[in-house]
Amino acid sequence: MSDLSGPSGATAAGVSLATRPGLDPDAEPAPGSGHGQTRFRTVGAASLLGVLGVVYGDIGTSPLYAVKSTIQILSARDPSPWEILGIESLIFWSLILVVTVKYVTLVMRADNNGEGGILSLAALAQRVSPGKRLRRIMALVGVIGACLFFGDGTITPAISVLSAVEGLEVALPQATEFVLPIAVVVIVALFALQWRGTGSVGRIFGPVMLLWFLAIGLLGLVETVRAPYVLQALLPHHAVLFILHHGWIAFIALGAVVLSVTGAEALYADMGHFGRKPIRVAWLFCVLPCLMLNYLGQGALIIADPRAAQNPFYLLAPPALRLPLVVLATMASVIASQAMITGAFSIARQTIQLGYFPRMRVLHTNADEEGQIYVPQINRALMVGVLLLVLAFRSSDNLAAAYGIAVTGTFMCTCILATVVFRRVYGWSRFAAVGVFGGFFLIDTVFFAANALKIPQGGWVPVLLGIVLTTLMTTWKNGRGLVLARWRQDSMPLASFLARLPQSRTLRVPGIAIFLTANAEYVPACLLHNLKHNKVLHERLLFVTLQNLDQPEADPDGRMMVEELGPGIHRVTLRYGFMESPNVPRALDGLKAQGVQFDAMQASYFVNREVFVRATIPKMPLWRMSLFLVMARNAVPAIEFFRIPSDRVVELGVRVAI
Repeated sequence: MSDLSGPSGATAAGVSLATRPGLDPDAEPAPGSGHGQTRFRTVGAASLLGVLGVVYGDIGTSPLYAVKSTIQILSARDPSPWEILGIESLIFWSLILVVTVKYVTLVMRADNNGEGGILSLAALAQRVSPGKRLRRIMALVGVIGACLFFGDGTITPAISVLSAVEGLEVALPQATEFVLPIAVVVIVALFALQWRGTGSVGRIFGPVMLLWFLAIGLLGLVETVRAPYVLQALLPHHAVLFILHHGWIAFIALGAVVLSVTGAEALYADMGHFGRKPIRVAWLFCVLPCLMLNYLGQGALIIADPRAAQNPFYLLAPPALRLPLVVLATMASVIASQAMITGAFSIARQTIQLGYFPRMRVLHTNADEEGQIYVPQINRALMVGVLLLVLAFRSSDNLAAAYGIAVTGTFMCTCILATVVFRRVYGWSRFAAVGVFGGFFLIDTVFFAANALKIPQGGWVPVLLGIVLTTLMTTWKNGRGLVLARWRQDSMPLASFLARLPQSRTLRVPGIAIFLTANAEYVPACLLHNLKHNKVLHERLLFVTLQNLDQPEADPDGRMMVEELGPGIHRVTLRYGFMESPNVPRALDGLKAQGVQFDAMQASYFVNREVFVRATIPKMPLWRMSLFLVMARNAVPAIEFFRIPSDRVVELGVRVAI
């Protein structure tokens, strides 16, 4: 297992993902610093609307199914008022402890140069971890968290869209048989439109979600005013009494209570887009109050009429407003799904850049916004997965059994990484770091264990997906590590080659030859093959190495480093953060500013076309080797991934035995 910030050749033949120079932990930005925080110096209406539309879609649609799923666990009988208070109290304190205290107050302080998310946190934890073994553990925790995030990204669109469309069963009972077809049509349309990008649709996300939160808050407020008795649920002893009285049943119910906090990880993951302050303000003054009013209103309605437990969310609304509420809920669920899909695209690009996944097509849907991307392979895989879940489970109640385990698994991974970061970066004592995040880890473990009971009913879906993705990522990382080791073993030192070049009789021809090299200290294999077969070298040579930094974006002034190795021979190092997509031709245009003559029309790019075979003494098990070969054959060509013009490329076959 290699480090997230360590060297890897995962991105392409001839490209190294080397670590960034080590950073002094004591020089780490203080809490509240970083460009992620300074992007919005003031909290304006535009930033708050953006936060509502992008960040809070998932957790904002939880009232559609959280209370209903929890009550169904109790028994066939009607729940008593004190049981409803216990469930409402569990939901309230879960929102306070997991979302407000853990994420909004604490974890969001740990920004990696302004960016958040499980992989950013893993890179930050690696950077400050002493010892190679601990860095590898931090990398593995980050990979597992990312894989579980993909599981969450598959289930969220399915359960959100289904639960929203199921409102037709309440508003128009005669339309019940159309629920599943409509859900399928909505999902297919959602994924079919991804290639257009989120820019145009994103402008209406914020206002729609604001209307959604105001609507659900108002509906809950009306019912709460009718039965203010339900406000007692804000006292924690009701949750304690519920757990003590029901015991094992209460433990099982926690697996449904956790549905109320799904989407909490999005607060941290999207911090780089908006900054922590707008996310905190939106949560404390809009999202949390509206959510709790709706949850309390559902509780009050069920206390007044236990039959409302069948679908308390939609029964909060007067009959005349139920159909418009279904439409609004469907729009909100689409937005929640869109946020998860976009997040999956971002995580996929990060795993590619960090060397844990083979190259895939990454299309930019906005010329001005680097973060708006579309990954066709991920989009197709997600669509197939979501449709299979909808057709297999057929209702949100059944899908609730599969939901939660991926979310709580990611929560646990975040706790582990945050313990290291707050201990090493922010100077917390060992007692404070372990005590605080150990307490949250215990809460997350209880939630995870409660959801683990649902594995036979559908919880196996995200578990299986997480295992498969983790296996794929570690196989690719290890395989690329073996490839790099083989290259270092078989390659000629660049210094020796350059020392002998002036005495050689090699013919030099006009033009610029650009060699993408995985290791800047060795001669690229494609150069040796070109010299062997064509017997010539270009007058000007550029050895280009890409470095993947353990930060979201490379500093503009440090993007390129140029070193002259001899007359007409330069070594160029291009640095990219894990939130960026490399564009080699655009970067090389900056050579003129470095005093190096460069004409893109005279340049030819030389790249390796790798052919992997098993070595005499293989270093990978047969099944892993077969898996690695399949992934390698399906990787996007280097010239496409690095956006190199195909008419200026010379590919030379390289046989690599591993």
